[in-house]
Amino acid sequence: MNTQTKMFKTKERKRIKNVPGFPEDVEYPLMESFYTIQGEGTHSGKPAYFIRLAGCDVKCWWCDVKESWDESRHPKIKTGDIVKGAKESNAEFAVITGGEPLLHNLEPLTLSLKQAGLKVHLETSGSSPLTGQLDWITLSPKRFKKPLDEIFPYVDELKVVVLKNKDLEWAEENAGKCPSSSNLLLQPEWDTPSSVPLIVDYVKKNPKWRISLQTHKFMNVP
Repeated sequence: MNTQTKMFKTKERKRIKNVPGFPEDVEYPLMESFYTIQGEGTHSGKPAYFIRLAGCDVKCWWCDVKESWDESRHPKIKTGDIVKGAKESNAEFAVITGGEPLLHNLEPLTLSLKQAGLKVHLETSGSSPLTGQLDWITLSPKRFKKPLDEIFPYVDELKVVVLKNKDLEWAEENAGKCPSSSNLLLQPEWDTPSSVPLIVDYVKKNPKWRISLQTHKFMNVP
């Protein structure tokens, strides 16, 4: 596993450098930010500071944060203020999520977080180009909004939400594009109990996969 920070250039960098106080004054539509326990995936159980950006072009019907979809409903917060909250939490890493966070240029935010001493994790559907300085990339691809091919070489964790057999086929299709070092995870959709035995049976037959559970929901934490 490559533990070096992944850096992605952006066509907008020149424009952003003209913003006064770059990058602290760059603003993002922030739905919420909070210090909690990572409930899913490889880093499940670890404390993390979550930064949930508003705006989404994927809009999964089972999404449990639909209020994050409409960017216009949420205030734009300066990068400096977002990072201040993350730093004061004493978290070792920040998770940038959404909505779909890659709708925004993440270079200013991720640079500032790293300068503050945090590692930066990204949770994305991969529907938009990569930007930012990232230590860990979780790709959660959706069948109805395919990820861009450019993201696959950098995927640390492939996490596929499963409702039915078609999702298992989709998971294998995406796994074939990821590095051999990527963690492969299947996650049952919370409100679809029938997906649990489906995943259990599949993982038993295909042990390269692991199961991810939304443990934060069991523990009733954000």
